[in-house]
Amino acid sequence: MFRDRLGLALADARLSQAALARLVGVDRSTLSQLMAADGKRLPNAQLVAESAVALGVSSDWLLGLSDRRETAANVISATMEMPEAPRALVDETIFAWHREAEGYKIRHVPAGLPDMLKTTDMLMWEAEPSLGRTVAQAVGASRDRLDWMRAGTSDYEIAIPRHELACFAGAQGYYAGLPAALRRAQLDHMARLCSQLYPRLRMYLFDARRLYSAPVTVFGPLLAVVYLGRNYMVFRDSERVRAIGRHVDGLIRDAVVTAEAIPAHLSDLQPGIR
Repeated sequence: MFRDRLGLALADARLSQAALARLVGVDRSTLSQLMAADGKRLPNAQLVAESAVALGVSSDWLLGLSDRRETAANVISATMEMPEAPRALVDETIFAWHREAEGYKIRHVPAGLPDMLKTTDMLMWEAEPSLGRTVAQAVGASRDRLDWMRAGTSDYEIAIPRHELACFAGAQGYYAGLPAALRRAQLDHMARLCSQLYPRLRMYLFDARRLYSAPVTVFGPLLAVVYLGRNYMVFRDSERVRAIGRHVDGLIRDAVVTAEAIPAHLSDLQPGIR
């Protein structure tokens, strides 16, 4: 099996035995003896490892111990990536993932309020310190996302910690200094959209004292994305996508405020705004 697989890897790499011998630092005769049909010589571990590196395959595959030809690094590279996460309310990378997953259910745990449900004033307040003159572009991008969601065929499930909305209504923490009129308009806007877009858009509130979640989005069965701040961690292998999907499903299943009750819950927050 080693001879067969080494020969296959040489052919795919378009390398001769002499070329491989030079790359791994052995005599050509050594490889010839290993490749001979009636040869009884076995390769040592160093030669196997260096041949695997030179040919871009795994040592286990060369030895017949695995059917995965790729190296571990290549497997990880193919199933996980870490693109940069620019400080933009809706960047082109995210929009591309939404388009890729059109027709699938998209499950989303945002870092704060969902961008697609924010008013223009809220977007401008939030983005201006970091985006400066590009705020108008960020607002336009967010509107594009909302328009896409309305016209598309995907279902959206959004899970948010219940305390996030309480902090927003009370202008606490991250939302300190947010004008009362803006908060009232934002809650009205969110309640209106949740009613208009139901059941294609369903928002749930979970209790963060019992369940924790990092910001994450699951795009159907295709990919799952964890938001780290400066980067996204993107998984495309089905096992991890399913695992992260089960995590979001758990948040929704144990929600303390269900999608049907969201508009009323948002209205109940209004009297406390000062």
